[in-house]
Amino acid sequence: MLVISSFGLHFMNIRKGIIIVLTAFLCMNTNGCAQESASNADKQEHAFTNALINESSPYLLQHAHNPVNWYPWGDEALEKAKKEGKLMIISIGYSACHWCHVMERESYEDTTVARIMNENYVSIKIDREERPDIDQVYIEAAQMLIGRAGWPLNVITLPDATPVFAGTYFPRDEWINIITQVQDVYEKDPQRLSAQAQKILSSLEQNNAIREYGNQTVSKTDIAKAVDRWKGKMDKKYGGLQSSQKFPLPGSLHQLLNYGYLAKDEKALELVELTLDKMALGGIYDHVAGGFHRYTVEPTWKIPHFEKMLYDNGQLVSLYAAGYQVFGKMIYLNVLEKTLRFITSEMMNKEGGFYSSYDADSEGEEGKYYVWTSGEIETLLKDDSPIFKDYYSITQKGNWEKGNNILNAINTQDEYFSKSGAENLLNKNLEILRKARNKRVKPGLDDKVLTAWNALMLQGFIDAYKATGKDTYLETALRNAAFIVNRQMDKDGRLNRNFKDEKSSINAFFDDYAFTIRAFVSLYQVTFDIIWLERAVKLSDYAIAHFYDAERKLFRYKSDLDEALIVIKFPVNDNVIPSGNSVMANNLFVLGNLFYEEMPGYLEMANGMLQVVAAGFKENPYYYYGWMPVFYSNVNGFYEIAIVGDDYALARKSMQSHYIPDAIYLGGSDDSELSLLNDKLVEGRTYIYVCQNKFCKLPVDDPEKAFALIQR
Repeated sequence: MLVISSFGLHFMNIRKGIIIVLTAFLCMNTNGCAQESASNADKQEHAFTNALINESSPYLLQHAHNPVNWYPWGDEALEKAKKEGKLMIISIGYSACHWCHVMERESYEDTTVARIMNENYVSIKIDREERPDIDQVYIEAAQMLIGRAGWPLNVITLPDATPVFAGTYFPRDEWINIITQVQDVYEKDPQRLSAQAQKILSSLEQNNAIREYGNQTVSKTDIAKAVDRWKGKMDKKYGGLQSSQKFPLPGSLHQLLNYGYLAKDEKALELVELTLDKMALGGIYDHVAGGFHRYTVEPTWKIPHFEKMLYDNGQLVSLYAAGYQVFGKMIYLNVLEKTLRFITSEMMNKEGGFYSSYDADSEGEEGKYYVWTSGEIETLLKDDSPIFKDYYSITQKGNWEKGNNILNAINTQDEYFSKSGAENLLNKNLEILRKARNKRVKPGLDDKVLTAWNALMLQGFIDAYKATGKDTYLETALRNAAFIVNRQMDKDGRLNRNFKDEKSSINAFFDDYAFTIRAFVSLYQVTFDIIWLERAVKLSDYAIAHFYDAERKLFRYKSDLDEALIVIKFPVNDNVIPSGNSVMANNLFVLGNLFYEEMPGYLEMANGMLQVVAAGFKENPYYYYGWMPVFYSNVNGFYEIAIVGDDYALARKSMQSHYIPDAIYLGGSDDSELSLLNDKLVEGRTYIYVCQNKFCKLPVDDPEKAFALIQR
């Protein structure tokens, strides 16, 4: 099940395991525990400097002048804890995390808290976006200990990094009680903590152990039943998965859209369309400048938590591009184009790399940059303000906190514009607000570049190009892909995870490979430049060599070249970001079909991965959504569309303006690069071949005729 904590932080629930609670020796109720009086927190700027000062992560640098003697994760801190026999505090967060900032202000900038931590613990700060490998392990431990988790994630471990306590945000006095009492237990009864740690470690190992899954398969009936279960979890009024808070989960919606379109499931299509409408109209979308916030704190998409994350926006661009192709709604096109303008103007460096996120806070307040009072709207828009306020639900009292308003559209734009002719007026006034808002203090920008997230945004630009035919989107995609090749990829296919201040410091994880391979394969399909397939194959072969476990039939999250953590992770569940394994299964399937003679092992490997997750997909398809395309193609077939001849580019562009999610494209001006193209080129003609299972219908020279050959 999807777990959402009280601070709106979410992740996939692990398999059933032991639930261990530390209340036997740790008082979690501050009213019943001794409290230390408030200290005089030292607020002098840069009065302290710790080992984080040499890091490049903006999140770690935010903590570089805390009085807590923070270390980055690495040999120095780990060896210090073992040598001195000290417990460790491993505190995990990210730059755009609101509650991370709150806990920093309340606890980590406080000299009394710092003194207790410095005297008794080795304290490590981790940017979860740079080190998701570490985050995954301790998130799972938190799930076992308290049944939920999120960020900031604060874990206390033995000197060997085995966890004994975990939690999220704690107020200052409660945090003091926790770290004081855990240390007290460690001094008086260390065996108790050691026994607790061993139970947790055993459970973690059990949950990640290699299992025998048998030769499981998925049929058409299994898929239909799984999707029915999926639809049953959807909110029929506001869209999205039923929850008191709403996360977009764009990858999940995208696969439900694909199924609805291919299987002619009208209910699935209705649920996706409803969700796209509500998100586009609600406060989760930034109507002024474009782009989506990370989630809403209530179920109607109106009140966001104001972080803007690259990984969300990249996937949402892909989703709205597909939605525009399927439903033809102009509001989807507007959302798509405005979001891409925001990305290129606010989140792209000079080399074409995309930055990670914008903070929720500015000037110490959540959402301050994004909200408006009724008076501000009236002053800025004058006579236009009544219709604008009516459309965006702006009131004198405010629709949020402290008399502020979040822009929420009350009707669909298509309906409202047809009745009032207000489209130009609203767009003009949104531009006035944008210019006024640009004079405010902006939220903090996390300007590190992450390979996996860049690949998600790269995919978004590719999908936008297919949906709109705008060459500028393809140009941006190629520029970003060149950045990944030139800055993040070695000649042997090894990738870096991060890039900041002209350097990369972290070896890539498996999702960096899986997402980049997918984007490069997609680039080939919109350019027919074979170099992108060659690079995808090089990355795939490197990933197989360093991440694949033949016994498990899955890919590890960490390279075999990196230091091992307390457990080995093989992520298969898809959440806000799909798992690397589900994406890689699709990659191997596509590459295996494009190179079916040269690389038959790719298809065999993909099928082995499907056997591992078949049971999970049948039971909880919304948490295995990334596996859907391969399962569906295996039982329903797919199309190979070959376009060859001098005018292949125009024919390809026209063909891809149609929505054909179960097609693999290949082609060019000759037929020598792929065996599937052999004997298809006719001199002086441009032909389109619609094929299934390597058998092709008679070629046609008109994209519309080719589209008509595709049977639904």
